[in-house]
Order: sequence, then structure tokens, then C-alpha cells
Amino acid sequence: MARLMARLMVGLTARRTRTAAGRAGVPPGDGGPPCLDGAGSPGEGGHTARRAAPVAQRALAAALAMLAALCLGAAARVPAPAVPAAPAVPAFDDTPAQAALKRLLPRQAAQFVLEPGPAGPAGQDTFTVSGTAGRITVHGNTPATQLTGVGWYLQHVAGADIGWPGDSLGELPEVLPAVPAPVSRSALVPHRYALNDTDDGYSGAYRSFAEHQRQIDLLALHGVNEVLVQAGAEYPYFRALQGFGYTAAELLEWIPGPAHQSWWLLQNLTGFGGPVSERLLTARATLGRQIADQLRGLGMTPVLPGYFGTVPPGFSARNGSASVIPQGDWAGFERPDWLDPTEPVFARLAAAYYAEQRTAFGDSAMYRMSPLHEGGQTGTVDVRAAAGAVQTALHAAHPGALWAVLGWQDDPTAELLAGVDTSKLLILDGLSDRYNRLDREARWGGTPYAIGTIYNFGGHTTIGANTSVWIDRFEAWRGKAASALRGTAYMPEATGTNPAAFDLFTDLAWEPGPVDQKRWFADFAARRYGRPDPDAAAAWEELRLGPYSTSSGLWSESQDSLFTARPSLTAVGAAHWSPKAMRYPAAHVRRALDHLLAVAPELRDSSAYRFDLVDTARQALANHSRVLLPQIKTAYEEKSLARFRTLTAEWAEHERQLNALTGSDPNFLLGGWLTAARSWGADTAEQDRYEYDARALLSVWGRHSTSEGGFLHDYANREWSGLISELYAPRWAVYFATLEEALSEGTAPREIDWYAYEESWARRTTRHATEPAGDPYTLARGIARTLDS
Repeated sequence: MARLMARLMVGLTARRTRTAAGRAGVPPGDGGPPCLDGAGSPGEGGHTARRAAPVAQRALAAALAMLAALCLGAAARVPAPAVPAAPAVPAFDDTPAQAALKRLLPRQAAQFVLEPGPAGPAGQDTFTVSGTAGRITVHGNTPATQLTGVGWYLQHVAGADIGWPGDSLGELPEVLPAVPAPVSRSALVPHRYALNDTDDGYSGAYRSFAEHQRQIDLLALHGVNEVLVQAGAEYPYFRALQGFGYTAAELLEWIPGPAHQSWWLLQNLTGFGGPVSERLLTARATLGRQIADQLRGLGMTPVLPGYFGTVPPGFSARNGSASVIPQGDWAGFERPDWLDPTEPVFARLAAAYYAEQRTAFGDSAMYRMSPLHEGGQTGTVDVRAAAGAVQTALHAAHPGALWAVLGWQDDPTAELLAGVDTSKLLILDGLSDRYNRLDREARWGGTPYAIGTIYNFGGHTTIGANTSVWIDRFEAWRGKAASALRGTAYMPEATGTNPAAFDLFTDLAWEPGPVDQKRWFADFAARRYGRPDPDAAAAWEELRLGPYSTSSGLWSESQDSLFTARPSLTAVGAAHWSPKAMRYPAAHVRRALDHLLAVAPELRDSSAYRFDLVDTARQALANHSRVLLPQIKTAYEEKSLARFRTLTAEWAEHERQLNALTGSDPNFLLGGWLTAARSWGADTAEQDRYEYDARALLSVWGRHSTSEGGFLHDYANREWSGLISELYAPRWAVYFATLEEALSEGTAPREIDWYAYEESWARRTTRHATEPAGDPYTLARGIARTLDS
């Protein structure tokens, strides 16, 4: 034992050196595999104690934790990984908020004084902002709430915006303005949750820690306090299941590539985009720990995936004929099996899972689980008893932890709710703004829930959201007698595409009175570019009246583009599940583009203006695709070859313009998406697998049965430079060529195997620009002129 402890202590020192190198910017895979944290802690109190301990005590604690992990691994017949100590988390009023502030406001951070303050009368997160010019004081009861106070000051006093994406910080004065009178705000709801189960896939499963850190900073700045952490979520499965009859090699085949892991966690698919390497799993677990610790340091809750019974094939045969229910098909994929939670082996497997998760990521007070998501099969399982067993296993590992479940389709069912302590459950309502005549208290029997929005699907680059529905329902539902509304849930399937929607939705939880939608957009226009401008105000008024005032009833997202659709003269949308027609008059976006082009020249240098201009011009041209395609169809049906050629040439020119326009802003580049995927591979073969994983998600999505029978091809369509020029435009060109040939020869058009075409693209390894090129203003003005011609 003494010799083992000595070896652990020596290894700990070496691993700390490697971890420090990784934090300094060594990419995944360089200098050996990243390591995991074995120290764990039962909560923030554990972090505080670890911070206060002398160095020797911390090293001893880490070594003991590592020894425990080794023992667990030995019991499970699995070698334990190298596990370094987690970085010490500073005191709540120490560096986390200040460090975030320096990242967010590098020029003005020193002008803020962030100090601890009391919570509200009922324990609400609360901030107070006061101060003189150049010395702004923000009191908040958590570091994240202090940052929320900074965000409020930037919006309402300094008149600047840090959006997602784009900012107007260049317009801030060197000396920040004084606060006219102290202002206090308290959160109206205790839960301000963020991130869809699909966000890691559609926003970028291969992102770096710096990118995740930026996301956390923005969420804190906008008042969010609970954040889903998916990176590395496969690691506890990989570790725990090796103690239940599976080899590492079997599990590496079963776990999908990172871009598709979101749906594996939802029990929808297995294996696609893999096999993955153990090295990748370890690196992703390290990333997940960094994300979780970053959240803890800011006083935010890392929401970790819980265990509800997902198992690989053959579990029953390897574990005493335990009852396992095949889950059938999901959109053409065979789903993983579901272990009956009432089986005794479930409790043992759940305990092993949570033990491995604790070792890798530490503890939390909130866990995400959605059993039987989108058509799962119950078989002979008593759902009520199963739900109780899932919660019992969670509370055995994490007493009193909150179970967060997605409100989607028919879930959670009455049977599930009847089997659990609903005071320890939070329903994240994904349909709050989509349908009418919703009564969440009646539907869920008074179970606490968060009003949510999913205004983006698949990462589509489309402007719009049902913002007036958010405002009306948040006030109405919160004000109901015996309301069970306890939170907000910001859950677009991909983030970072719609800064106005992000700002407005997160403001709901902090505004003391009903939000005036028209005034909110006017204020947003002023701060978005750094000061009031009549054309900026007019542009955002047009966008408010159009894509940001769509109604509930059928959709929570606006229509996508036909330029990104699989070619057909009758195409009405790119993604099968998207709206089939315009949800607002296209003229609103067209007029908004003209106004943005007229914004004062001195306000055109910000990243916020550049993004909005590119995005609005892109949307105006995308909307025009719905005018041009019917004209092409008419020309073809009338057998007017000359007219057909003219119109299809116009279509091709629009695609060329669209590719150039999106290439002028870093947020619309395919190159970064692909380069990030390749960066996680250790050799060319592994790099190619992960690039395929990332490309497939944007195109075929999955196998032939998934792409065609499951209608998932182009589900994640997006107007990105590189994607347009290499997939969408050539695809349309091939299609139009077959129609022209048919017109010329008087024959039926040749059939095209679109899956084979798209799969071939997904298998490519061509490189694309990772830096923007071209002048956004010139390119956007060119599009405006084209639309006027």
C-alpha cells in the first residue's frame, strides 16, 4: 500500500505538469492523452475545503481519491485511468467572475468592482449595480449573478451589447458612465436553465474548452444558472459497463462519434460516426470536467446526464438474464436496449455509473434524463415503478438531487410522474411557445416546470422566433393561481445563431414588469451597435414585425432556405420537419436589409453590425429562393428552354453570392467545423472518421435508412460558406442539368441517387477557409441590388 501511494504521488506531480500544459493550449492528443480528475467532491463545500487545504493535504486527498478509483476499477476488472487533481476552485468572490469579466471586457474590466451581496428575501439570486464614472460596483450573491449585474449595466446604462454572436464593445467610452441611481434586480424564477440535449451536436461537438468557456461567460452574463454539460458524458458508461461483461473494444464500437452522441444519450442510436478511441473518450472527459468546474466556480449548476437504463446489446445474457426491453427503431436507427429499472442489477449498474461520473466530473445537484424519448418501448415494464427506481438510484448517489426531464411530445407521461417525488423533478417544457391551449398545471398535475423555447432546429441559419408568445405566456403562466412555473429553459437545438432571441428570452427572468416587445427591440437596436441610430432602429422594427413576431399554433421556428434543400421543383423546405412556407411577409426582412445598409458609417465596424448585416442579407436572399424556384418550375413545365436556362443561371448566381457573403463572417464558415473535428484525431484514419462524423450530421445525418426512411437528410442544413459551394450549389447544378437535358431531348429526367451523392460528399476530406474573406458591406449591398433588379 505504501509503495502504491508513493507511486501515485509521483504520478500526480507528472500529471499536473501535463495538465498545466494542456491548459496552456496544447491541443487534444499532443503530449499524451489528457487525464481526468479523481478528487471529486460532494459539492461546492468540498471545493472550498480543498482550496483551503495545504498543498500536501491536497496531494494526499487526490492520491486517496485515485486509490479509490483504482479499487473500483479493480472490482470492475477495468484498469483505472490516470487521474490528476482538479484545479482548486477559488472563493466565491475571488477570481472566477473577475476572470470572466477580463475575457468579456478586456479594456474595461478594471473599472468594475465585483463584490458579494445578499440573496433576495426568498433566497432569489439578486444583484445591485451602483457607482461613479470609471468605478462601477456590482454586488451579487454568486459570481454568476455578479456577471448578470454587469450584463444589466452594459444593456441599460452603457448602451453596449455582448451578443451571441457579435458585440459593440468598440463603441464603449474609455471611462464607463456612472450609474444614475443604484438598481437592484432579483430573479423572478429560481431555475434559469440552458442548452438542449442536441446542442453539443448541432453547435459543435468538437469545440475547444475556450469555446465552451465563452459560452459559459455569455450564459452567466445573461442570468442563466443551470447549464447542461454533455462533453465526455460517454465516459462513465465506458468505465461502468466494463464491470458488467463488456470489453473496452465492444464499448468503443457501441459509442457513436461525438457529433452524434447527443442522440445516443437520448437512447436513439448507437455506433454511428465511430468507432471512437479510448484516447478521445479520455480527452472529452477532461473537457467535461473543465466545463463543470468552470460552472461551479461561477456558482452555476453543471447539469449532468443521469442514468436511466441504456445498455448495449447482449446485456441480459451477461448479467443473469436481467429483463431488457428492445427499443425498436428511431428514424431508421436501431435504438439501444433499455434495462428494466426495477431489476436488481439496475441499481448496481446505476451506482457504478454515478461512481465513475463522480470520479470524472464531480457531483451536481441536477441531472438530465428523458426515458422513452420519442417513441421508446415500455414492453411489460411498469413505468410508474421504473420511474421510481430511476429516481431512487439517483438519490442513492446524490441525495435530494433534482431530476430534469424534457417536456416534449407526450413526455413526461402521467405514469412516470406518478412514480416519483415530483418536488424533486423539473420539467423543461420544449413546447411552451409552439402550440396553443396549453395548461401545464393540468397536464403535469402541478409538477414544477420551466417555460421553454426551441426556436432553432438542427442549427438552421434562419432568423426569427415567437417572441411575443414568450412575453405573453411567461407573465400569464407565472401569474396563475397555484402556478407551478419555476423557471425558464433556453433550449434551441443549436445556439449562437440568433442574438436578439437569446437576449430577449433570458431577460424575461430578470425584468420586474412585463416586457414591452416594441420598446425592447428599439433598445436592443440602440445598444447592438453602440448608440442610437434611426436606420438601426427601423431595421430592427422591421425584423420585430416580421420574423420575431411569428405566432404559435404549429411552429416555433421560421422556415429554412430552398437553396439548402435537396433539389426538386416542388421543394417547400430543406429539412423534412421544418415549416413548409414563409411564416411572415418577406418584405420585412428586405426592408430591414436596406435600413442596415444605411446605418451610420462609424457604426459599421463592430462584429455585431457585421454579423447582423450578413445574416439579414443572407435571410433576404434565402427568402427569395421561394420566389425563384416556382418560376423555374413554370418554365420547365412550359418547356421554355431559354427561360429555364436564364432562371437557373440566376439561381446559380444567387448561390455564388450567398457563398461569398457568408464567407465574410467567421460565424458562417464550414472550415472551422471540419478543422475542429480533425483536431481530435491522433492519426489520419481517426481524423477522417471524425470529419465524416461532422460532415454526415450536416448532410445525410446517418445511414441510408435514417437519411431516407427517417427523413433526416438536410435536417441540420445551414447556409455556410463552403457548404454552399461544395454541396448545395453543385447538387442543384446536377439536378438542373438533368432537367435541361430532358427539355432538350424531350425525355424524362434522369433519376439521381441523392443519398449516394450526399454520402460521397460526407466522405470527402477537402479543406475550407477558417478565416473570413471579403467585405461584408459590399457583398450585402450587392445582394440588395440583385433583389431590386
